[in-house]
Amino acid sequence: MTVRAILDSKGHQIINVAPTDTLSAAVKLLSERKIGAVLVMTGHHLEGILSERDIVRVIGERGASVLDESVQAVMTRKVISCKPTDTVGAIMEMMTSGKFRHLPVFEADKIVGLISIGDVVKWRVKEFEHEQEALRDYIATA
Repeated sequence: MTVRAILDSKGHQIINVAPTDTLSAAVKLLSERKIGAVLVMTGHHLEGILSERDIVRVIGERGASVLDESVQAVMTRKVISCKPTDTVGAIMEMMTSGKFRHLPVFEADKIVGLISIGDVVKWRVKEFEHEQEALRDYIATA
C-alpha cells in the first residue's frame, strides 16, 4: 500500500504556522486540533516542522519563557519528507530509523499532506483485519 492511499483515506488537510508565530500560539493550535506537529511555512514554502517533542525539549532546556519566542527558534529545520507513491513499509522504516513521527508528503514540489505514525499504524491494522477476513472467507468456502 502507498502513502497516497492513506492520504485519500484521512484527507489532505495541512495545518501550518508561520516561522514568526510565537511558540505559545503554536502550542495552542496543537492543543485545539489535538495533533502532534505542525508544518512551519512561509506561503507555500516549507521552512521546518514543529512537534510536541521539539516543544518539550526546549522548555526542558530553557524554561517556560521560551513560549514567547518565535517558532523558528525551536522548529526542526531539516525535514525528511516522502512522496505519495512511497510504500507504507518504506515510510515505517524511515520513521523508525529516523526516530520521528511525522512526514510531510510532497508531489511535484508541492506539499499535499502530512502523515503521522498513528496514521500508518491505523492503516496497517486495517490491512491486517482485511487479510484476516479474507482468510476466514477462504476457509469457510473451501
